[in-house]
Amino acid sequence: MDQPSYLLTLLEEARRAAKNAHAPYSNFSVGAAILLRDDRIVTGCNVENASFGLTICAERTAATRAIVQGDRDWKAIAIVSPTGVTPCGACRQFLSEFAPNLEVWFGYVDERKLVSGPISLAEMLPGAMKFQR
Repeated sequence: MDQPSYLLTLLEEARRAAKNAHAPYSNFSVGAAILLRDDRIVTGCNVENASFGLTICAERTAATRAIVQGDRDWKAIAIVSPTGVTPCGACRQFLSEFAPNLEVWFGYVDERKLVSGPISLAEMLPGAMKFQR
């Protein structure tokens, strides 16, 4: 599959966000960038806390920023880290609440190469809990 035209920009924005990570405990900076359907980008980084359960992942930071801005129509997310990790289970569920078919891409913080993608969030989280009205 050819890489979409927005991918390099999305990865670069995620790398820029990772530079702002607060990761004094793990020294593992992660950045995320969400591409909205109108081609704007919203970013986030991980924010650690001495009480590890209060740590916020980059993906949820970006998603929360988008939601606060009133943007809930997401096309893709790029996540960069030192090792090319995938979203944790909590992030997968959080993202699926708003964009179950989100296109997910992975890259490295310090390199300009792609790790993998795209993969659908629905593929990453089969059987996701769905909001019931």
